[in-house]
Amino acid sequence: MGQNEVQESTDVHCVNVAGRELWLVGTAHVSQRSVDLVREVIEREQPDAVCIELDPGRYEALSQEKKFEEQDLREVLQKKQLATLMLNLILASYQRRLGLQLGVTPGSELLEAAKVAEENGIPMVLCDRDVRITLRRAWQSITWWQRMRLLTELVASLFENPDVSEDELARIRDQDVVTEVMNELGRIMPDLKRVLIDERDAYLAHEILESEGHKIVAVVGAGHIEGMKKRLENQDRADMQEITSIPADSKMWRVLGWGIPAVIVGSIVAIALTQGTEAAGENALIWFLANAIPSGIGAIIALGHPVTILAAALAAPFTSLSPLIGAGYVAAFTQLWARPPRVSDFRTVGEDLAIPSRWWKSRLMQVFLVFILTTVGSLIGTWTGGFGVLSNLVDGGAG
Repeated sequence: MGQNEVQESTDVHCVNVAGRELWLVGTAHVSQRSVDLVREVIEREQPDAVCIELDPGRYEALSQEKKFEEQDLREVLQKKQLATLMLNLILASYQRRLGLQLGVTPGSELLEAAKVAEENGIPMVLCDRDVRITLRRAWQSITWWQRMRLLTELVASLFENPDVSEDELARIRDQDVVTEVMNELGRIMPDLKRVLIDERDAYLAHEILESEGHKIVAVVGAGHIEGMKKRLENQDRADMQEITSIPADSKMWRVLGWGIPAVIVGSIVAIALTQGTEAAGENALIWFLANAIPSGIGAIIALGHPVTILAAALAAPFTSLSPLIGAGYVAAFTQLWARPPRVSDFRTVGEDLAIPSRWWKSRLMQVFLVFILTTVGSLIGTWTGGFGVLSNLVDGGAG
């Protein structure tokens, strides 16, 4: 590798690697100053390629104004990705409200980079990892307690008023502050920071190094600059297969997923052998009602369609005995079929998320509510029903 020379400013960094000029433009995704800076740097440098922190799906959604209503929710449900979609929507909703306050659409600087590249006949490279892969790897990387904490903080963010000025955004873009924030995130949840920041640093740097041309301009979030610079200076390629795969659930959770149903079914069989078939039937009914009632109540609270309520109640006792599908997905799919969301529901989902009173008025939000509340009801039913059956087995054995 040749001698590296780094020229720096507050937001723009040039790394000379093996005779190539790699310009990194660090941005805030809701800053007008970032939009202007992106145009200025690309027009001044006239690079051989412009790399943008977008994956093809996000770029299509931004550039073609592809509305959320084009999402095939049936496919999302079939792939059991509704929770991932909800997480993405929560993040997007907060960012959008922040952008509206500043008069800038989130991602405007990324679209500006693509626009300037097209105007100047410069090839564009989409160099970010698929956001769905990032979110799923992030979710799989943390413990259940960390997941609950993360979800709590995300839900709380829905009701925050993001009152941030351009001066504060400029301060946030300062490298020392970004590093401090990333270090704090890493201290609390090291695995989450690894997936959201470190792996994407590696992915972005890899794609930039693989891009053709002597001079490259890369437009990325300011939080990625420090990690990317180190990898670019060392010409460090990433193991792309490793950081783009979805890790399987741990063996412990697979054992637990099948173990709980096995214990419940085994307990009812044991009751039948030791206490008689009538007692076994009574305990099977206890299990059924313990699952059906809270799941049905969850669907009722969500104002689900009557067919959805029935489906939730009937499905929960059986889905609780299988880790392959949950009652929430069955109920959400039924709600989607019985009361399809309107186009207007998709268009206002960002605003609806931030206003609880709208959650029960939007058909789309009702699908989410049905999924969440039915899932919670099913979890309650699994533990209460399981406790009831096991208690009767122990009491019967003691008697």
